[in-house]
Amino acid sequence: MAPPFRRTTPTDPSGLAAARRKLRREVPSTAAVLADAQDFAAMRRYRTFPFDDHATYLQQMELLLRSLTAQGIHATVTLFDPVAYETFCLDAGLDPDRPGSRSRYTAELACTGATLPYTGEPLVRLLPALVDEAERQATWDRATALLARTGSCPDCGQDLARAAFARASRAVTGLLDALGDGTHHLVCSVPASGAPLLAVLHAESRDRGRLELSEAATLVFCTVLAAGFALRSPGGIVSRTTEPAGRDTVRGWTLRNAWLHPLSAAEVFTAYCTDSDTGEPVPPEPGVDYHSGLPVPDPPTEDHDHTHD
Repeated sequence: MAPPFRRTTPTDPSGLAAARRKLRREVPSTAAVLADAQDFAAMRRYRTFPFDDHATYLQQMELLLRSLTAQGIHATVTLFDPVAYETFCLDAGLDPDRPGSRSRYTAELACTGATLPYTGEPLVRLLPALVDEAERQATWDRATALLARTGSCPDCGQDLARAAFARASRAVTGLLDALGDGTHHLVCSVPASGAPLLAVLHAESRDRGRLELSEAATLVFCTVLAAGFALRSPGGIVSRTTEPAGRDTVRGWTLRNAWLHPLSAAEVFTAYCTDSDTGEPVPPEPGVDYHSGLPVPDPPTEDHDHTHD
């Protein structure tokens, strides 16, 4: 009599299952997060969206991210924009009320959107930094688009955007040299169609010029300044330097003839102590001194430096 049939589990002598688990750790994951309640409410109209409460949604998203991190999987976080998602689905011919469509949109954001790595911190602490990163990228996109419209010099064919960016880089270097050692917070504002372009740069200079700053923030700052130079914008830069004694010094420069020109101490005070919405004066901050901007030497104009009329 033949022995009864027994179901056996195939052996895995080569350890392929373990290898697959290890390989999973080398495949990154991206989570697109609905950061604010308004965006969350917009997604609730989709039947397949599984959450009713924003706080619960954020809590579950954080648990998911922590689980991925615990498995040794590199996870990044990006912002989920319901309006952009709807446009993405329309352009791609996708049904927005499907989880697979949300997954494809997230994969697109992983390639083109602003992302930050998740390292185990509370999500409520990471989201403001992610919003800042998204705003920085949006500013860079707008400034780059404005520069692209400048075209080439009709006389020599030189790329005018490239010339403006090179000049802006020299201006920022000269400005930081002039400010010297200290912790500096710089804001560049350039009028543009719609909302003005705003870029922020934190720089720390020590030991006679050794700089510590973010390359990404410096790129955006120089690009916005280059747009101001190329467009002959009446924008400006304000710096706030923290002194070792605890006092802050505020200085300012205006953009004129594609370069930085110092404002007087009175002009800096007026600009800093005026409500930008109402135009009404506001009291000066305690512990803050308002000084004139420092001269930033304008380098000699080169043969193909198209920055002066």
